[in-house]
Amino acid sequence: MKFSDNPIEQKSFEFALEVIETYKSMVNQKEFVLSKQLLRSGTSIGANIQEAQAAFSKKDFTSKMSISSKEARETKYWLFLSKYGKLTDVPVDTLIDKNEELIRMLTAIVKSSQSR
Repeated sequence: MKFSDNPIEQKSFEFALEVIETYKSMVNQKEFVLSKQLLRSGTSIGANIQEAQAAFSKKDFTSKMSISSKEARETKYWLFLSKYGKLTDVPVDTLIDKNEELIRMLTAIVKSSQSR
């Protein structure tokens, strides 16, 4: 599914869809607390990227992208807890890899926007 021509928008949207599916699988295995945290932070990444696209200034853009980066890092934490806490047997390795890619992209965007 094509959401946008912007790579970070597209990747964050696809990631959010995968987070939703992971959330559903976790809930099916009766994991409600950690799954909700993962759902919230994992879908927030793209939401903040969308807000950044309507920024009214460079500072506002950088702030929204920085928030998105922080949400991606929080998501990494929940994914690692999911993997190593063994609360479910839902595989998250692919999501961890995709999350790491988002973190790298967001870090580059924030650094670039701060240096202009």
